[in-house]
Amino acid sequence: MQDATIINGLVTRRSELAGELEHTQGRVKQLVTDLENLDATIRLFDADYRVEAIKPKGFRPPSDWANRGEMSRIILDVLRQAAEPLTSQDIAKELIATRGLDAGDTKLLRKMTKRCGVALRHQRDNGLVRSQQAEGMFMVWEVVR
Repeated sequence: MQDATIINGLVTRRSELAGELEHTQGRVKQLVTDLENLDATIRLFDADYRVEAIKPKGFRPPSDWANRGEMSRIILDVLRQAAEPLTSQDIAKELIATRGLDAGDTKLLRKMTKRCGVALRHQRDNGLVRSQQAEGMFMVWEVVR
């Protein structure tokens, strides 16, 4: 019985990876097409321009990016440990502290609050959390027990 559960989990993960790979291959094809179009446009303006000499910029994800599922796990942990329902901004502050990001950055707080809201709505749709109207236009969130 445990083997069937493990196999189901592995099959699900493989399916997710295969879907992600298909999506990524499609994205790569689109990027190649975009590069070819840009090269052709550059050559319209300067036929002798050596586009292959253009060095690619390195891609570095911002420090506030989360790994797959990391944000939801932290959010659920924060809600489980809370004595009362929290706003998405309160949760975002905890998330920023947990991840060791700059707590004084208001732009980051706004961005994380929005990301928390998206993750919370997704978890609400999955039945893991619930929301209720609080003072003003704020929603408060708690784990379904």
